[in-house]
Amino acid sequence: MLSATGSTPGKLPFVVWVLAAGTFLMGTTEFVIAGLLPEMAADLNVSVSHAGLLITAFAVGMIVGGPTMAMATLRLPQRHTLIGALAVFALGHAVAALSASFTVVLTARVVTALATGAFWAVGFVIAATTAGPASATRAVGVMMGGLTLANVVGVPIGSFVGHYTGWRGPFWALAVLAALAAAFVGRFIPRTAERAEVSVRAEIRALKQGRLWLALGAAVLIMGGVLAVYTYITPLLTDRAGIPAGAVPLVLVAFGIGALGGTAIGGRLGDRCPMVTTITAAAATSLILLALIPASNSPVAAVVLVFGMALAGFTVNPVVTSLAVRFAGDAPTLTSALTTSGYNTGIAAGSLVAGRTLDSSLGLTGPALVGAVFAALTLLPLIALAMRGTAGPSRIVAHHITDADEPRQTADATMTTAR
Repeated sequence: MLSATGSTPGKLPFVVWVLAAGTFLMGTTEFVIAGLLPEMAADLNVSVSHAGLLITAFAVGMIVGGPTMAMATLRLPQRHTLIGALAVFALGHAVAALSASFTVVLTARVVTALATGAFWAVGFVIAATTAGPASATRAVGVMMGGLTLANVVGVPIGSFVGHYTGWRGPFWALAVLAALAAAFVGRFIPRTAERAEVSVRAEIRALKQGRLWLALGAAVLIMGGVLAVYTYITPLLTDRAGIPAGAVPLVLVAFGIGALGGTAIGGRLGDRCPMVTTITAAAATSLILLALIPASNSPVAAVVLVFGMALAGFTVNPVVTSLAVRFAGDAPTLTSALTTSGYNTGIAAGSLVAGRTLDSSLGLTGPALVGAVFAALTLLPLIALAMRGTAGPSRIVAHHITDADEPRQTADATMTTAR
């Protein structure tokens, strides 16, 4: 028996897994640079700190692209938006792989980031809607899981391949896979006539919630702390800890496993005790990063602390994301985009400040100090949020999707939470 969304009850539609695959590719491209930074810097004739701008630029593109594309595509055919985003993503990687100019590669990174923002903003709504009311949250979790899995599988594989083929190899692979993903989206997402359940005005009006901005502030700071270190993790591991370059992908696997574990812990504990979970995790992240400064001379200690940094830091993410969506009420599309923008604002700020410290007297330990400060500052919005309380009703309202080739059907994805 099929549900109104065209899937067997209890089983997610195949399109959700296609969207998760797209998120996996986009998560891989955002973070794989960290494992290829020295090679890219040498090939493009720039310093390692300057090459770090490739991560910063992608984050800035996501900051702008997320909310902008969420609003621009609110009433547009979502299928076309997803296909277009993946096509631009593929083209951007092909252009970067063909170029020997740092400026061109940097520009391509910004363009692909805009496409990623569009994919994420629209994909969230489609995942929730096609899964139906009973499985909306699970579907969104699966789509977000593609991003975390990118850290466990995509980034290490991309880094490993890059060491043997050069950095252009992973870029070509991402271009081809994105083109295939676009074909899958065109095949499995039906042609639909869509209309927004909420207006642009309603989406913007819901942003007046003060608690929403505290949650977004925490998202900015915690991700800035973790990514300040992760952006420049390769030179720290090779030049300071003495780990061979060929073993760096294995350390990235440890980071990815930590991130996956942290996301799972946050998701499990966040519903019962959100503020205790986030405050404890943020404090632990700051202490771990401080410990990394003197301990990074030891290969074993460096690997353990990198794992701990990911485990503690990523515990905060699902909780503050869930709180932000809850506080937004009837404006989930713009809020989910703003949450993504918040994380990428942190990535841009953390990697930018950390890059500056590489050329200072702090040297390779500078990013760890920057990360520790960012993580410590995360406690400020979290404590303020704890004092104000997190209780309150929320409702996630997805778009209506009406199949153009079948009798008109309405698929609502509404999740009501009252805590």
